[in-house]
Amino acid sequence: MERTHTPLSVWFWAAYLVTSQTPGMSAVQFQRQLGLKSYETAFQILHKLRVGMVRPNQDRIGGKHEEHVEADETYIGGRTRGKGRGVHDMVLVAGAVEVRQRKQQGIRNQRRTGRYAGRVRLAVAPDRSAKSLGGFIERTVAPGAIIITDDWSGYAKLGERGYCHTAVAERGNMQVAETFLPIIHLVFSNLKTWLRGTHHGVSPQHLPAYLNEFTFRFNRRFYPFNAFLSLLGIAGDVTAPTYAELYAAKSRLTIFSGRV
Repeated sequence: MERTHTPLSVWFWAAYLVTSQTPGMSAVQFQRQLGLKSYETAFQILHKLRVGMVRPNQDRIGGKHEEHVEADETYIGGRTRGKGRGVHDMVLVAGAVEVRQRKQQGIRNQRRTGRYAGRVRLAVAPDRSAKSLGGFIERTVAPGAIIITDDWSGYAKLGERGYCHTAVAERGNMQVAETFLPIIHLVFSNLKTWLRGTHHGVSPQHLPAYLNEFTFRFNRRFYPFNAFLSLLGIAGDVTAPTYAELYAAKSRLTIFSGRV
């Protein structure tokens, strides 16, 4: 909010709306909701708030004896018109999610037993190498945690990095992957549906900001009001991007506009 010409009431409304609305809000929707004259103002406010959705000292997930972590990667984007066959602007996203077990409490709650997603971590990865994927795991998952992945070579040395690693022999079989890694695939599906349904087009430059918002919203889905308080608290300890950084020339390319 430093040196802002926008009323503080708009900033607080933005923080409330972006955390309380289940599907989130695009800049166009936000502009209409608050009657802002400029799309750029709405875009800048939302992106500044997305920076405030990541704690500077963010802890690592997993590590509890009653849960394990599923990790995988996916591509965000689709084919790009006019660039030739096989050329695309897809971006690789690595993900890890805690898998927790619901505790049975009486006969009435038997249907609610089973596994569910805990906290999630997402990040853009430069490639599928062991250096990139292993580095992502080390930054986001607690040492000694139980991790389940597919049999891609990028995860082969997680045991040497101090994790209790199990590799599922996927070999490109999506049915096998969804059977043994159901929670992380559900997270990826929700992410792509959210990007496609709410925002329609995301640039590679800004994709990390949208991953931050999705992670923030997903991890606080059971406590919506706490999300508003958390955003206000975290935002006071981070530095938001400048107007020039948000509108750099390279940000104009969209990685998808419909198909995910």
